[in-house]
Amino acid sequence: MFFYRWLLRLLLLLVGTAFGYQLWIFGHVVHWNSHNPSSSSVMRGRLELLQRENPQATLRAEWTPYERISPQLKRAVIAAEDGKFAKHWGFDFQAIQKAYQKNLENGRSVAGGSTISQQLAKNLFLSGKKTLWRKLQEALITLMLENVMSKRRILEIYLNVIEWGEGVFGAEAAARHYYGVSAASVTAEQAARLAAMLPHPSFYDRNGETSGLLKKARTILGRMPSAQVP
Repeated sequence: MFFYRWLLRLLLLLVGTAFGYQLWIFGHVVHWNSHNPSSSSVMRGRLELLQRENPQATLRAEWTPYERISPQLKRAVIAAEDGKFAKHWGFDFQAIQKAYQKNLENGRSVAGGSTISQQLAKNLFLSGKKTLWRKLQEALITLMLENVMSKRRILEIYLNVIEWGEGVFGAEAAARHYYGVSAASVTAEQAARLAAMLPHPSFYDRNGETSGLLKKARTILGRMPSAQVP
């Protein structure tokens, strides 16, 4: 009898802890709907890695309001990362299926089907570990984001916290780092190249404009006119 009581208490404790954690995340999502996040899980993790090599290392990041980010950059990112962003409710199951088939054919992970909302959920709260629990948590946070925030707000936060190079985060820092201009002044060609960098920002930061990057940028440039921007 004592064992079952102890087990019940343990289960209640675990359930309570899990529920409390979800409330903590939901509280942040609600808060960030009207307040700008000063950091993210990915930013903190990157800073920790940089400071292992150089204790004085800092991140380059500057929050930029939605209206001061080039419409071309918004179009490029949507065209590159999530063409159905304006239409879906957080998940693009067709893209997920295509990515699964491509990875199956290659025998390894070469493509992802995550939406911008899913990527924002991961960037804000989660680690890079690919576990079933993390994917489930990512899905739950995605639903929170989609139900609390507008598409415009989701995109605004995404463009300000996404990694664009070695210690470079957000559209403003990226535009100044690569082109010496503000996020508002990014041209269509520059936007396409920046969007093409997103899957491997640190690599492209170190290796410059490779032929693969330029080819992908041209593809994105062709898709930009049809991208729906919130």
